Amino acid sequence: MKKPNIFIACDTTSLKKIKLIIKHSQIKEINFGYKFGLEFLNSKDGRKFVSRLKNKITFGDYKIADIPNTCVSAIRAVKDLKLNYITIHISSGMKALKDAKRVSGKTKLIGVTILTSLDNKSLKEIGFDKDVKKLVLKQARLAAKAKLDAIVCSPHEIKIVKKVFKKEIITPGIRLIGHSKGDQKRVMTPRQAFQNGATALVMGRSLTSNIKKNIQILIKELK
Repeated sequence: MKKPNIFIACDTTSLKKIKLIIKHSQIKEINFGYKFGLEFLNSKDGRKFVSRLKNKITFGDYKIADIPNTCVSAIRAVKDLKLNYITIHISSGMKALKDAKRVSGKTKLIGVTILTSLDNKSLKEIGFDKDVKKLVLKQARLAAKAKLDAIVCSPHEIKIVKKVFKKEIITPGIRLIGHSKGDQKRVMTPRQAFQNGATALVMGRSLTSNIKKNIQILIKELK
C-alpha cells in the first residue's frame, strides 16, 4: 500500500490537545492532515489558531448547507484561513454547489453526502424514501456535474461513488480494529476503507483518545 492520506478530526476546543495531536502525528509513514470541525472553529481561539497554522494540510469541516448566496458568502468569509479543503452539503443543491465552487479558488471543495451517523431507519424518520446507497449515488452524480474536487461518503458507499465520481473520495466512519462505533452507523477499519478505494480517511476518536499509542496501532494495521 502506498503512503496513506489520513485527516485527523480535531474535535475539541482545547488548544493544548490540538497541539499534542499535531506533535505526535509528525511521522514519515503516513501523510496526516488536520480536520477542524465546528466545535474548534467556533471556539474562542480556534479560528485564530488555524489562521496561524503553517505547512500543514488543513480541512475546514464547516459542512455548509444553505441558500446559494449564503454558501458563497460563508466561503468568502473564511478565505483568510487559506484552507486546503472545505465541506459543503450536496443537499444544498446544484446552484449552491456551482456557485460555491466558483468562489472557492485554491481551496478544494468537498461535497458531503449522507452523514455516517445515519442509516436507512434514520433517513425514513426525516422523510427520505430512498435507501442510503441510492441517495449517495444520486448525490455523487450531482457532485460530479458541479465539478467538486472531492466527496465525503461512508466506506460502504465508496465502490458505488467511484462509478460516477472520479476525483478524491474522503471517508469518515473509520475505526481501528476492536474500537467502539460510538455514534456512527456505517463504519469500517482503515485497511478495509483503503481497499474499497478511498483516497483519504478521516479518523477522530479512534486515534485521538490516545494519539501516540493509536497511531502506532494504525501503522501496524495498514502494513
